[in-house]
Amino acid sequence: MTAGAPRVGVLALQGDVREHVRMLAGLGATTALVRRPADLADLEGLVLPGGESSVIDKLARAFGMQRPVRDVIASGLPVYGTCAGLILLADRLDGAITGQETFGGLDVTVRRNAFGGQSESFEAELWVPELAAGSESAPVRAAFIRAPLVTELGGNVRALAALPDGGVVAVEQGNLLGTAFHPEVTGEWRFHERFLARVREVAASSR
Repeated sequence: MTAGAPRVGVLALQGDVREHVRMLAGLGATTALVRRPADLADLEGLVLPGGESSVIDKLARAFGMQRPVRDVIASGLPVYGTCAGLILLADRLDGAITGQETFGGLDVTVRRNAFGGQSESFEAELWVPELAAGSESAPVRAAFIRAPLVTELGGNVRALAALPDGGVVAVEQGNLLGTAFHPEVTGEWRFHERFLARVREVAASSR
């Protein structure tokens, strides 16, 4: 593995996998599709894509992926979850269907479908101070598609972005990053770039 081309997996059980692969590859990462436990070997980062969180949860358990993903999160592997991926990273879930579980690791409470169904999907511009540097200070164009909302943050969790009403929609805790929206849908690359910077940092420290 080289410092310039980290190996990042995308959980490929359901959801917008191709969009993340395209975004990561465009930023210089080597990508791998993750469908079974063996696919987690030698990864330097993992993306949990948007989709249907309850379906991804069921498939993860059916294919024996729940425990291995929980283990790599606990080991400190950098992980980025978007929309359903944020739900799957949350330690606590509001509005879960009966029996729904998460991978956990992110000390937050997340409300599923916080803005309503598919017809209530929307786009918004968000100001994200951590992404504002020099010429890259434009607001983030965020697509919210049956999106969740972070309603409670643990003491070690930092809010990165919020809607005008104060609702938190992007968070970071150590090596974990989560967004309630889909930057890969709008072509917004700066969250993926931030994630890859953390991936490279962790990989370099372990050499």
